[in-house]
Amino acid sequence: MLNHFFRDMERLTCEILKLAATVEELIHTAIHALCDSRADLADRVLRSDEAIDDWEVRIEEECLKILALHQPVAVDLRRVTAVLKINNDLERMADLAVNIAERAIYLNKYCKGAAIPEKLEAMTAVAIRMVRGSLDAFVNLDADKARAIRALDDEVDRYNREIIDDLKMSMRSDPDRIEAGLELFSATRHLERVADHAANIAEDVVYLKEGEIIRHHHNLH
Repeated sequence: MLNHFFRDMERLTCEILKLAATVEELIHTAIHALCDSRADLADRVLRSDEAIDDWEVRIEEECLKILALHQPVAVDLRRVTAVLKINNDLERMADLAVNIAERAIYLNKYCKGAAIPEKLEAMTAVAIRMVRGSLDAFVNLDADKARAIRALDDEVDRYNREIIDDLKMSMRSDPDRIEAGLELFSATRHLERVADHAANIAEDVVYLKEGEIIRHHHNLH
């Protein structure tokens, strides 16, 4: 029975990693659509929404089956619980990618030529690094890496504040930029929330490895 549990968990872990890779690509595509005014790419992200939702449901159902069939305890129970939570965070990231794609479509239709904040791509790079790193930490049960990834959230927050400040200044100097500025406010905020969900996954890894809940803890080092 124990071997069956590990087999089922290995299959489940592979599935969550496939979902994570797909979500990561959606985030990249949504930002690409925004920065390069690519409505076709934005449409691709929107069309993925239902498939991602279905995928999340399937993974959740597999987790519940494992809980019912194997009745895991201690670290094994924490692992199933972690997958459940990671699954939810990934689905929310996909929703946020859709939100960014919607902003890209609006800007392309109504605010052509809007200036995209220069720091947005740098902010995206850090957010994607957090998504990828948090999943790597999960696979390797690396609590130290998870803590380092979680700490990157401060860098994303800093980019978010700087971009918002720059947009406010631009909107004050030229009221015609207000509509585009508000859409870009929203897109930047959605990206910041992607990083928050990656930080959640990192926190789940620490809990999985050490049994310690670090959510709301700010002094990690």
